[in-house]
Amino acid sequence: MTWGEGVAGLAAGKPSESEIEAERRGWYELTSLVHSLEPDEIVQPGYYTDPDWSIADLVAHVGTWLAEAGMQLQRIAAGTYVHEEIDVDARNAELRAAMGDQPWGVIHSQAEASRSRMLKAWYELPERTPEAEWWVAKAGPEHYSEHVDRLREWVAILKARR
Repeated sequence: MTWGEGVAGLAAGKPSESEIEAERRGWYELTSLVHSLEPDEIVQPGYYTDPDWSIADLVAHVGTWLAEAGMQLQRIAAGTYVHEEIDVDARNAELRAAMGDQPWGVIHSQAEASRSRMLKAWYELPERTPEAEWWVAKAGPEHYSEHVDRLREWVAILKARR
């Protein structure tokens, strides 16, 4: 299904059941891997090497993009969205700095809340737009899949060290 196609029973702007299911599967795959670890493993650096991210840093990264997407989808729905070119690397650095050295509980709560906000904003869109499609892809299922293979590897390494 493409963004422009209607689905029986759904308004033109709403995601289809398959799109919602893809997001849900991706989120739960990512979070089940994280929740399979001990608290000290979640905050241990080493997920990526430049910089040395912990799994908490990864969740903060995903959560901040979900927050950003939720805000942008709300702007799209309200008609106040202004398209701007985004330097993704610079924005990643800004979002990472915004989370600073937050404890795992704050990071986890922020990511969960941001996901809920993004899903609500996505579902409430009055119509599908290329901008909305980009934000959902940047923060949602496609973004999760960018990280899940490496996360799976790192979780296996951490568990093997036990």
